[in-house]
Amino acid sequence: MTHVSPCRPLRPSRLSRSSPSFRFPWGRSLLAGAVALSGLATGAVPADAHDRVGGDRLTVTVRQAGRADGTYLLRCHPGGGSHPDPGGACAVLDRRTTWGRAPFAPVPPDALCTMRYGGPATARVTGTWAGRPVDASYDRADGCEIARWDALVPLLPAQDDRLRQ
Repeated sequence: MTHVSPCRPLRPSRLSRSSPSFRFPWGRSLLAGAVALSGLATGAVPADAHDRVGGDRLTVTVRQAGRADGTYLLRCHPGGGSHPDPGGACAVLDRRTTWGRAPFAPVPPDALCTMRYGGPATARVTGTWAGRPVDASYDRADGCEIARWDALVPLLPAQDDRLRQ
């Protein structure tokens, strides 16, 4: 029975006896590992590492919504930022993201919407959610847009439609 080695044998003629790799076949791997670790010790991190850790960051800009007007930063996982209700906003986004739903999807072009006007409030949400870029605009121009806005309260401020009719 012949034994076949999965590795190619070292050829001593290609390596000198003074080479560290000749004495220790794993020497090059050890050296490469040490070089890689030294980069971590000096604080070198990949450019996108900060986005991957705590990457759920959104900027919410609200206009013509009364006291809720402004620009807010929302961080989730862990929650924080300048948003008035980061815990509630993160929770509604988490619920709307489950089972493949897209919380920032626009109203489908073929949707049948009521001609109900919900007021002049507008909002824009930009940033990163669930590892994907977000750039979504909101208004309250018809029933579909009102429902889309209301589905994201408290990320977007609640609007009292009775005052606008």
